[in-house]
Amino acid sequence: MAVTGQVPIGTVALPAAPATTPEPRQLLAGASADRPSRTGRNLPVAIAVGLGLGAVLVLSLFLRKEVFLGLAVLACGVALWELDRALRTREVRLPLLPLLVGTVGMLVSAYSAGIEALLVAFLLTAGGVFVWRVLDGGGVVALREATTGIFAAAYIPFLAGFLTIMLSADDGPWRVLLVIALVVANDVGGFTAGVLFGRHPMAPTVSPKKSWEGAAGSLLLAVAVGVGFAVLLFDLPWWTGALIGVGAVLGATAGDLAESLLKRDLGVKDMGTTLPGHGGILDRVDSVLLAAPVVFAVLLVVHPA
Repeated sequence: MAVTGQVPIGTVALPAAPATTPEPRQLLAGASADRPSRTGRNLPVAIAVGLGLGAVLVLSLFLRKEVFLGLAVLACGVALWELDRALRTREVRLPLLPLLVGTVGMLVSAYSAGIEALLVAFLLTAGGVFVWRVLDGGGVVALREATTGIFAAAYIPFLAGFLTIMLSADDGPWRVLLVIALVVANDVGGFTAGVLFGRHPMAPTVSPKKSWEGAAGSLLLAVAVGVGFAVLLFDLPWWTGALIGVGAVLGATAGDLAESLLKRDLGVKDMGTTLPGHGGILDRVDSVLLAAPVVFAVLLVVHPA
C-alpha cells in the first residue's frame, strides 16, 4: 500500500522531495537580507539621523540659548514617556504629570539660578510625585510607583539640569557643545575600535557589544577632543582637556551601561522608536546624562564660569 506523501521504492518508503527546492544562492541571499549588522542597527539611517540631530542642537545653541533650553525640556519629557512605556512591561506606571511639571521647574531653575535652585526644584518634584501617587491610591503598588517616579526625576531631568547650568554661563553654548562633542567622540571612538579590534568584552552580561578595545578607542578620541577644546576655545592647559576627556568617558560609559542594565531588567531592546536607527530619545541621551555632571564638576575646578 502506498503511503501518502512518500514514494515507494521496492519495500523501502523514502520521503518525497519538495515541489521546489531553493537554490543555495537564494538561501544565502535571504539570509543576508535578514541578518542584522554587527552593530544591530541600520547604520546609514543611524548616521543620517545623528547628523541631523547634531545640526539641530548646534543651531539651537548658537541661535538662542532659550531654544536649546526648550529642546532640553522636550527631550526630557519624551524620555520620561519612553521610560514609562518600558516600565509598563513590569506593570509599573510613572506619575507623568508631576514629573513633567517638575522637569520644567528643574531645567528652568538650573538655567536661571544654578545648582542650588536645581536641588530645591528636585526636592519639590520628588515630594510632588510622592503625594500625587499616594493620593491616587495607597498600598505597596503606590509606594513602588512613587519611588520609581522619584528615581526617574533624578535620572533624567535632574542630571540634564547640569547641562542647563553650563548653558547659562557667558560661554555656555561652547560648554554644552563640549559635552556633546565628548559624548560623540566616546561613541565614535568606541564603535570604530570595537568593530576593528574588539576581542575582550567589558560587561558581557550587561552590554555584550562593549569591549575593552572599544573603551580604549573612546578614551583616545575623547581626550583628543577635550585637549582641542581646552587649548583652542577655553585657553586652558592641554592636561585639563585630557582630564575632561577621561572624566567624560567614565561618565558616558557608566550612563550607557546603566541604561543597558535597566533595559535588560525590563526585557526591552530599546526604550523607544523616536529616533530611527538609534531607538528612543533615552537611548541617545543616556551617555549625556551622566557625562554632563562629570564635565560640569571638572570645569567648575579648572575653568569656573
